[in-house]
Amino acid sequence: MKGLELSRRYFETYGKPMLTELVKQFPELQNSFAAGLVGHGSECLGFDDVLSCDHDFGPAFCLWLSRPLYEKYGKVCQDAYDRLPKEFAGFPARRTGVFGQGRIGVLCLEDFYYGLIGREDAPETNLEWLALPESRAALAVNGEVFLDDPGLFGAVRRRLNAYYPEDVRVKKIAARAAAMAQSGQYNYGRLCRRGEWTAAFLSMQEFIKNTCSMVHLLNRSYTPYYKWMHRSLKELPVLPEIYDLLDQLSMPFDSRSAWREAKEEDFLLGVINTRDTRAVLMETICQLVIREMKKQGLSRAEDPYLEPHAISATEQIRDPQIRSLQILEG
Repeated sequence: MKGLELSRRYFETYGKPMLTELVKQFPELQNSFAAGLVGHGSECLGFDDVLSCDHDFGPAFCLWLSRPLYEKYGKVCQDAYDRLPKEFAGFPARRTGVFGQGRIGVLCLEDFYYGLIGREDAPETNLEWLALPESRAALAVNGEVFLDDPGLFGAVRRRLNAYYPEDVRVKKIAARAAAMAQSGQYNYGRLCRRGEWTAAFLSMQEFIKNTCSMVHLLNRSYTPYYKWMHRSLKELPVLPEIYDLLDQLSMPFDSRSAWREAKEEDFLLGVINTRDTRAVLMETICQLVIREMKKQGLSRAEDPYLEPHAISATEQIRDPQIRSLQILEG
């Protein structure tokens, strides 16, 4: 059973009756609870499997209260939560690792959001949105909310789900395009020519990371942190083929021989070593991204190199503060 389903069933079976009893004892808590499973953990993304069950997994849920009610009733509610059965549906009690503290149980709503995105509410200005890391936003909109009587939890979540303002999204796309050009189309080949193989590998990693972010941005979806940024591409409707291309890119390949044995006629446009499968794959990905940027009206450039498309995208940003930022910022 997936972690989200386990959490939902556990809440329906034991959580709801617990809330009914708490309201009987403390009528002020009527219509004050939000409950669900959101935040850290592969189960919140729906990516959990058998291997995920060895830590931070088991019957549990989050119960959120606004700060005034949390300060008044948080301990009482936590005591009630702690008395709930520890085993459910054949799953043992949740084993919480050193990094898994504070993910479930009774939580202050404002503190919960602050812990995820560094603020108690969604950003307001473009610069505030630009400063919001994709991986942190992804934590705040994942999982599932089972109950939200006051509507406070969902209000923040809806604003985050509305995604980055368009000027911010375009700035981030421009930054990723510039980084992909720099790391994959330019530096990787130059480093291979120099025999700097570790640096070339790091350059390819930078390309992969920025490509994952680029595909999410083109889908208007927040990029999860590094462990799941590639896996999550499977779920996206725009450029799903890049998932397999990145998989191929990470496969073992003898780049040294490909460059040592390369002749002048092996270089496409005098730059791309067609003997190097990795170089060809990165170029293929860049052309797919360029095509999608043009399809979305984000670039008017006509060039196989991604950097001019980054510049073209930047020129379309209306907010002068955002448009004037350095090309790689975002």
